Order: sequence, then C-alpha cells, then structure tokens
Amino acid sequence: MELLIITGLSGAGKSRGVNALEDIGYFCADNMPPKLIPTFIQLILDSREARPRVAIVSDTRAGGSFKDLFAALDELKAMKIAYKILFFDASSEVLLRRYKETRRKHPLLEQHNGSVLDAIEAERTILQPARQIADYIIDTSNLSAIECRERISQLFLENPANSMRIHIISFGFKYGIPNDSDLVFDVRCLPNPFYIDSLKERTGLEQPVYDFVMKWEQAVGLRDKLFDLIDFLLPHYRSEGKSQLVISIGCTGGRHRSVVFAELIKAHLTDDGLFLSINHRDIKK
Repeated sequence: MELLIITGLSGAGKSRGVNALEDIGYFCADNMPPKLIPTFIQLILDSREARPRVAIVSDTRAGGSFKDLFAALDELKAMKIAYKILFFDASSEVLLRRYKETRRKHPLLEQHNGSVLDAIEAERTILQPARQIADYIIDTSNLSAIECRERISQLFLENPANSMRIHIISFGFKYGIPNDSDLVFDVRCLPNPFYIDSLKERTGLEQPVYDFVMKWEQAVGLRDKLFDLIDFLLPHYRSEGKSQLVISIGCTGGRHRSVVFAELIKAHLTDDGLFLSINHRDIKK
C-alpha cells in the first residue's frame, strides 16, 4: 500500500490537494482523528478490495486529539506500513485573505477570541512538529488551483500526463451527441460503408470496414489533421487543470466511420502513455 498522510494549515489547500489525488487514483479519507488511522488502514488491509494508493487527511479539525498523530505514526511503523507525509503551508497573510474571501470559520477561532490571525499563528505552532518531519511540503501562497494540481501530479505520478483521463466515444448523430463531450468531431464527410452491401452489417472494428474507410485520400488527410489538433490541445487542457477530457467522434449511425476514427485516436494517444478509455456507444444499434 502506498499511504500518504496529509496535514497542514487550514485554508492552505488540503481540499484541493485531495481532489487532485482522487483524480490520479488515490482513495482519500478526509478529517480523520489520528487515533483512527491505524484502525482504518487495518480495515483496508483486511478487506478484499485492493486499495494500492491511500491518502488520509488529519489536521487541527480533530481538536485536542491531533496530538495523537505521532503515536498513530509509531503504530503504523509497528504494523510495517510505509507512509509519507504531505504538508500544505501558506503565509499568514495569504491565509487571512482567503478566510476573509470565503468567510469560512477557522477551526481554532473560538479559542482565540474571534481573531483569525491569532488562530492561524496558534495552528502554525501546533503543526510545526508535523511540518518538520514532512516528506513533502507544498506552499500554496503563490499557487493557483491549477498550479497546485500540477504540483500534485508532478509529485505523485510517474507520468504527469496521467493526471488527465481521456475518454473516447464513437456515436451516431441520429441518436444524439453525448452530453459529456468536450470535443466533438464529425466524420460524416467521408464515404459511408453503410451503402456497401458487404460492409453494411459489419462494424468499424473489422478490417474490411477499416480498409474501406481509410482508402480515401480525404480520410487520411482528416486523420492527420485530427491528430495534429489533438496533440496541440492536450497540453493546454492539462495546463488548465482539466482532470478528464471526453473526445466524441460521430458519423450517421455510429457503427462504421466513427468507430474507425475513435480507434485511430486511441492508438495514436496510447503511444503517449496517457490514461485512456473508449466506448463505442451506438455500435450495436
């Protein structure tokens, strides 16, 4: 199990970090009292469902029990559970501004007579021992949400490109465009195998249909231009923090041309080591 313990200052971006970690495959649990961490991990180990990457957030929202964090870490060591600690930090000025903007209540506010700044400084003191042993520290003072996500990807993905899932859909326009589409490409401009008797009942997953669709000069040209456009767009979508991109390719019925091009795009992107999935929505209609 790859276990990540997340802590840090309230308002420093732990929630955004958890969202980014979930997007790259972590099973995340938020606001867990430290005493429960070893028990929670043991329950995961005893379950039949594999959880290879787990992230647990524990911070001062746990109140006085946060002091039990180090005992919990010692217990994890006794269980021979390897872990890393990720600490989110930010300057007091930035945190104060964020609290004013969001009007969220600091977890230590009532203990400090309603002074947000005093609560921030007190929390910093409480968390300092955890910060000193942290394996990773992310200071979000000057990071946007997108940059924070990118930082998470750089730290916890072997291939940062995997932070964006790409789902490819072939469909028939006669049945409607998929609602979750980000990019929609129309290949009805190409000759239709439906009008060839020997191909009508076949699909784009079969070689005779592929050979028919791709024998035309305009099909080869369209393929190359789509590849160029997608290769241009993907880095920009990643830089904007998009966690999933849905590419939809449509023809009239969703059985022939769109299927061929969906498979071509999948094969093209596979070479880049991206996390890919594909669905031929209307191939059986």
